[in-house]
Amino acid sequence: MDRAEAEARVLEAAEALYYERGVQAVGMDQVRAASGVSLKRLYQVFPSKSELVLACLERRDRRWRARLAEYVDGRPAGESRLLAVYDWLYEWFSEPDFRGCAFINSFGELGAVDPAVADAVRAHKGAFRDYVAGLAAADGQPEGAVGPLVLLAEGAMTTAAISGSPEPAREARAGAALLMAAR
Repeated sequence: MDRAEAEARVLEAAEALYYERGVQAVGMDQVRAASGVSLKRLYQVFPSKSELVLACLERRDRRWRARLAEYVDGRPAGESRLLAVYDWLYEWFSEPDFRGCAFINSFGELGAVDPAVADAVRAHKGAFRDYVAGLAAADGQPEGAVGPLVLLAEGAMTTAAISGSPEPAREARAGAALLMAAR
């Protein structure tokens, strides 16, 4: 097995395990077993668990933002792309394996003790904010609306994870629509 295949298998297994069980609850041996990559090869590819966690977060960031953008970009002309963010959140929250935001979860577990994880989470959340800001500007919303619109989405992520219901996305969408109408 070459390095690229080993890396892909380890990342796939680690990301799934970390998201399902939490980063601290999963050891490298569990990642090894789930990936089918030898422990020696795993450590050649990712010399530390911290490096593996960061790689998982970077991979998830790219995939999460791409899925969101694909959904929003696919909305019909004339429909608010900004409100489509909340529609996408509803679909995401409805997935059977939804366990909340992996970035919020990782920050809760490691943010205070691993500055690199904290930085990765902040970068992801900053990119999401920038994305919402672009959509808000395209919808003619004032810059001051961006923070509340992002907070509605972030709050929905946390509430959906805790409640086990996708409904917080609909509530956040309703709040966003009210905010947008008030401009």
